[in-house]
Amino acid sequence: MQVAKRVEPFGDGRRYVAAGEWMRLLAWLVDFVVVVFGLGIGIVALALVDLQMDLGNGVLALALLGLVFGVPLVYGLFYGNGRVLGAVLTGTQLVRLKDGGRLGFWAPWAMLVRILLLPLLIIGVLVGSFGGGGGSPPGSFVRVSLDVDASHRLWAAESAAGNATGPSW
Repeated sequence: MQVAKRVEPFGDGRRYVAAGEWMRLLAWLVDFVVVVFGLGIGIVALALVDLQMDLGNGVLALALLGLVFGVPLVYGLFYGNGRVLGAVLTGTQLVRLKDGGRLGFWAPWAMLVRILLLPLLIIGVLVGSFGGGGGSPPGSFVRVSLDVDASHRLWAAESAAGNATGPSW
């Protein structure tokens, strides 16, 4: 019964089973922890290099900024099929909303948005709502997390009934 409530259409009309709220949150949390761990390793490596070479404050600030943006982008390189550690552990997959296709070339950007920019947006919306502003930010979703197993069962049932085909990937 819960799965039936999560069936939604892609932009091309095919249906999928959206991942549950808790699974999406857990997938994001695992990915966030991986990125923070990567940042920690980068900061330790940067500190060790600074001890040996005395880089200076300007170089350290730029290197730290590079780590903050670079680590999610590098982790996103493994996100091309929509499944990194968080998604694998929760049985979800991030796909394009318009057709259910793989993220491909845009995967590093999707990871940067998911890990760094989305939390900043949420903080901004919360601060704005407490300050008298209201509503949600403008825009629309481009990607969606789907429940891999439930979506495969849905596609198999639809294929057996002759209604539709499976995923485009």
